[in-house]
Amino acid sequence: MRSLCRLLAAVVLSGLVVSTVHAAGRPNVLIIMADDCTHNDLPAYGGQNARTPNIDQLVRQGLTFNRAYLGEAMCQPCRAELYTGQYAMRNGCAWNHSASRPTVKSLPHYLEPLGYRVGIAGKVHVKPPKAFPFEKVPGFDANCVRNPTRAHELDAVRTFMQKDPEQPFCLVVALVEPHVPWVMGDASQYPPEKIKLPPNIADTPRTRQDFGRYLAEITYMDGQVGEILQTLEETGRADETLVLFTSEQGSQFPGCKWTNWDTGLHTALIARWPGRVAAGERTDAIVQYADLVPTLIEAAGGTVPADQLDGESFLPVLLGQTQTHRQYAYGLHNNIPEGPAYPIRSITDGRYRYIRNLTPDEIYIEKHLMGSRGDGSLNNPYWSTWVRDSWENPHIYMLVKRYMSRPAEQLYLTAEDPYEMTNLAGDPAHAEVQSRLSTELDRWMKEQGDPGAAQDTQEAIQAARQGRHLYGRK
Repeated sequence: MRSLCRLLAAVVLSGLVVSTVHAAGRPNVLIIMADDCTHNDLPAYGGQNARTPNIDQLVRQGLTFNRAYLGEAMCQPCRAELYTGQYAMRNGCAWNHSASRPTVKSLPHYLEPLGYRVGIAGKVHVKPPKAFPFEKVPGFDANCVRNPTRAHELDAVRTFMQKDPEQPFCLVVALVEPHVPWVMGDASQYPPEKIKLPPNIADTPRTRQDFGRYLAEITYMDGQVGEILQTLEETGRADETLVLFTSEQGSQFPGCKWTNWDTGLHTALIARWPGRVAAGERTDAIVQYADLVPTLIEAAGGTVPADQLDGESFLPVLLGQTQTHRQYAYGLHNNIPEGPAYPIRSITDGRYRYIRNLTPDEIYIEKHLMGSRGDGSLNNPYWSTWVRDSWENPHIYMLVKRYMSRPAEQLYLTAEDPYEMTNLAGDPAHAEVQSRLSTELDRWMKEQGDPGAAQDTQEAIQAARQGRHLYGRK
């Protein structure tokens, strides 16, 4: 009898082990993405204003990446990088509102053969559909410029998660906050006079008012994060789900979105995977959006097609097997079609950031931030107050000049100067660092088939919008 009991116990234990290994080998994946949220406006990254209790809890439950980056601080290119595992020049989406190459593969192509259902709710903003065949999941607003944002509901998300308990899912919930217009949340929680503005944001009354509205949207977004995570808990699948939260690119304040400064390209990334990812830990491993696809393929037990991808799996970082990943993260910006061509390329090693402005004799103009609507109203009223007050305030004058007139090269010790206010380019004490980063940037551009300023021609832009890309790796 004892032998039979031992045998039955062994069989049960074996089944539990197999079940655990199976679940661990093919986790569900839930990616929650904010929209235009500067990473260090979040308390998780040192932000002193916004209240984000749900994201803060996720930090306590998971692994926070201190050095996560995206390749282009524009909505469509960064999402194309995230979903394809390829940099902008290779997947073809190097301009906003264009398209990736029709032959490009993305998350659904890679995960569905491994048995996954792959869906997206909310903002999609990638094309063509052939390259991004996500299952569309309703419930969240797909329009980032609606005023106000449409009410969201979680029934469809819950149904997608619960559809087949035996089949793993990968679901992206792409929120539209805190993208402009800043109309959601309770701005009264953030009185303008009590806000602590970062040093790269000009201190004017209108800026304080708008910054408060932006912070209110961050808190509203955080509430949605909490609702999504609660829905996952209610399905009973939270323990077998890898949750990833990312803040996308920087906010629509000068010096953040549409730039290659750290406040544009640095993103929040927090990972929770119960029993696999250590809780309450942080890592300095450098990762980039292009690394997500190979990471999920490996986590799902698949073989990473390295020849098709620019990214590399950071699964060993998630599992605590290593504290390092890539040596460099890369960035670019073309300012098309947001304004006149202004090509920028950049690289960071996590401590230093090197930026190369390819047409430094031109001034930088960004129409969404600096322009007006068809009715004559300003897109962002605070910008005019920056220009107005720059006449009498030396710091604001410096910020306006910094934004519109840029040198050929910029070098920042970002680890000690997180808002990158002191340009060290040309400083003999940092000549070796500048040379090293410049050389590696040259190598990367050549590898990617990046022609630099030459790609900002109308012919290339029109070709990209039609999926007929003239430049880059095929």
